[in-house]
Amino acid sequence: MKTTEYDVVVVGGGGAGLAAAIEAATIGRRVVLLEKNPQLGGSTARSIGSVTATCTPHQVRKGIKDSPEAHFEDMAKFAGPLVSRDNLALRRLLTECMPDTLAWLMSLGLEFAGPSPEPPHRLPRMHNVLPNSRAFPYYLGRRCRKLGVDIRLNTHVEDLVNEGGRICGVRARTPENGEEIFRARGGVVLATGDYSASREMKAQYAAPRVVDADPVNPTSTGDGIRIGLAHGAVLVNADIVHGPRLRFVPPRRRKLIQLLPPNRLLARVMRWSFDYLPPVLLRPFILSFLTTALGPEPALFRQGAILINKDGGLVPVDLKHPGAEVPKQRDREAYILFDDVVAQRFTAWPNFISTAPGVAYAYLQDYRRTRKDIFHTARTLDGLAKKLGIPAGALERTVAEHNARLGSDGGTVSPVKAAPFYALGPVKGHVVITEGGLRVNERLEVLKADGTPIKGLYAAGSTGQGGLLLEGHGHHLGWAFTSGRIAGRNAACAVTDIQG
Repeated sequence: MKTTEYDVVVVGGGGAGLAAAIEAATIGRRVVLLEKNPQLGGSTARSIGSVTATCTPHQVRKGIKDSPEAHFEDMAKFAGPLVSRDNLALRRLLTECMPDTLAWLMSLGLEFAGPSPEPPHRLPRMHNVLPNSRAFPYYLGRRCRKLGVDIRLNTHVEDLVNEGGRICGVRARTPENGEEIFRARGGVVLATGDYSASREMKAQYAAPRVVDADPVNPTSTGDGIRIGLAHGAVLVNADIVHGPRLRFVPPRRRKLIQLLPPNRLLARVMRWSFDYLPPVLLRPFILSFLTTALGPEPALFRQGAILINKDGGLVPVDLKHPGAEVPKQRDREAYILFDDVVAQRFTAWPNFISTAPGVAYAYLQDYRRTRKDIFHTARTLDGLAKKLGIPAGALERTVAEHNARLGSDGGTVSPVKAAPFYALGPVKGHVVITEGGLRVNERLEVLKADGTPIKGLYAAGSTGQGGLLLEGHGHHLGWAFTSGRIAGRNAACAVTDIQG
């Protein structure tokens, strides 16, 4: 079996893994990055692309006086009833490091628009990458190559090499040589993402409703978590899963903004536009991208909207988990159906279809303009059914039965009866991300059940989330880059420790 020695081995080529490789290589270490996919990016490249931080140049330009301490306090508001399960040490590490993390990303060539508000943050802190999230693997990958990082794509890590209780490498399957050993004189960094695409792990750790739900990233199969557990690591908050959440299906054709190259001049022009163009001109441009990645608010169903499957049948809705039943439907899809009474409500604050980073909220008219492929309307239910490909009469029967039940229940939700009628979709029930990660300390060393580090093993991003709760836009990406940098730096410094 071929064996190659490096100072640091990084497993995973998403935001966390790339950040780890850059940090380790920056201080002169010989680094290999192993990615199982044919390209870099991971979940980072599939994200909306927001990074939440304080004390940034963007805040300073707008006269916003903010602090990491205020950010730390506001994150607790996102956690809600789960706040007692948060890892406060890692939350403080994240919020205190984020100003430097954003500055570091910008030093690599990345441009950001913002900051944008996102309650319950008390101040605007959300910064959106330009022109799209593919800029992250482009600029971080470019920096890796300039530093001499050995990037191996299509390389699947199957296990760790453990010698005398110390992790000193990995065993991987490569396209060139089959099984290979990549040894690490310093440390191994696991940065393979979450387990949202692993049906087995979802069945083991999460609620039954998420098992069949599609992941946002189909390659997030929990590889790093699995192999870490096999060597004494501990999984924290494994039962906390964001999903199934309803998400509109993407357009069949990719939109212009998604195809824009990560060119710095273009990104600067876009940033200038965000800063100086009137919102009335900018809003349609932003939403043309964001509505490809958004989902509906549960408030739609509280106000009277219903879910319909492709056969015209009613899909039960649990307001806490509106997407729970969608994976059980034909093609794992459904439509949101409502009448003109509900439609008129969702054209202005406080009734919005979706939260939209960069513009705050998206209303019905935004979807009419920017997502014509999922916006459907007709004067009659049969006319709407025809547009959706639902059998004639099925939709009318379902709505009639639904309205009759509302009348007998004496509820306050209005019936679906005022023409014209509307449908948004298809929608799918997605697992956006799983919060469970290996327990780590503030050096991002992976810990055993007794709290002692597993020598030579580090974890970053979702793999090394360590009990940190990351609800709200921009926190998962912020943790990916911040934890990746720390893990890479400490794995690199461990080379000196071994020699000493």
